[in-house]
Amino acid sequence: MRDAVIVDAVRAPIGRRNGTLAGVHPVDLAADVLIAVAERNQLDPASVDDVIWGCVTQIADQSTNVGRLAVLAAGWPETIPGVTVDRACGSSQQAVHFAAASVISGQNDVVIAGGVESMSRVPLGSARATGEPFGPRVRDRYQRDSFSQGLGAEEIARRWGLDRTRLDEFALESHLRAAAAIDAGAFAGQITPVLGPDGAFTMDEGVRRQSSMATLADLKPAFREDGVIHAGNSSQISDGSAALLIMTSEKAAALGLRPLARFHSGVALGDDPVTMLTAPIPATRKVLARAGLSIDDIGVFEVNEAFASVPLAWEIETGADHARVNPLGGAIAVGHPLGASGAILMTRMIHHMVDHGLQYGLQTMCEAGGMANATVIELLAS
Repeated sequence: MRDAVIVDAVRAPIGRRNGTLAGVHPVDLAADVLIAVAERNQLDPASVDDVIWGCVTQIADQSTNVGRLAVLAAGWPETIPGVTVDRACGSSQQAVHFAAASVISGQNDVVIAGGVESMSRVPLGSARATGEPFGPRVRDRYQRDSFSQGLGAEEIARRWGLDRTRLDEFALESHLRAAAAIDAGAFAGQITPVLGPDGAFTMDEGVRRQSSMATLADLKPAFREDGVIHAGNSSQISDGSAALLIMTSEKAAALGLRPLARFHSGVALGDDPVTMLTAPIPATRKVLARAGLSIDDIGVFEVNEAFASVPLAWEIETGADHARVNPLGGAIAVGHPLGASGAILMTRMIHHMVDHGLQYGLQTMCEAGGMANATVIELLAS
């Protein structure tokens, strides 16, 4: 039987909004990680059958199929195709699912999956500036003119009894865990330097080492005057890119490559689009059932920190060990470059599994429209 293994996973450092990566065109940023994943594995780019790339706001600098343009910017053969995927925040996690499916089905032997988002250059919400994406039938079905992730995060906090103190404690812990991971060199083997205005950029720059409960308490609610969600317990607006090299184990052996992990199971699932951010809960249940595993079998979880209420509600519903959830910090600390985040989280998770000998990892992300991807990865490296 054909399988899908992950030979390598590499990412750029995450830049904060209008920070070090703001001057790097997203096509070039995507090309940088493509070049890196090939060079790290002495892979002839001509052996790549397809590049499947996540990107959410596909206008302006990210228009015209950024996945294909990244291949050309990398200087790779013109024969290599590229496609750009939009499943909202889970775009590059979905790219991994598509890549795995394509090699398991025999359509391809070698695929690179990943994503890019430059939120400095193409701001969040840009695609809505000239039109109405929901249409009258969707608005009529849900009796509303718009859908708000922020209000959804507020509703989750209310429904699961999460007060501001608990949300802020989680946010602060995200920064502390991320800072500890950076200081321990946890990301050194996965980050490829990107040339910035001051030279090689090598470190995620969103971490606020001086953050405290007192500083978080000073921030005003962002979505309701009496709300609990604010900038400090929400994901940061960021720039980033990541790539995973995926192929069959047979192809890896033929190329003399040793895979890190195996794509074990994956699902995508929809839930209430009004609350919008709850789908990781049923998606986790579904992927565990498909994998034949329990929550206690999983050694590490990556649950995207779109808002602190999302992973906290997820923990309550799944019973996951808090110590295993986002052990390296998350998007509250380092940022959430939309179309790249799925691949970034998977890169972080796989390298963490290798470093600590964890057999299984599970990743899930809430996505606009009330969706989620969930993926189980199995360690192969010893």
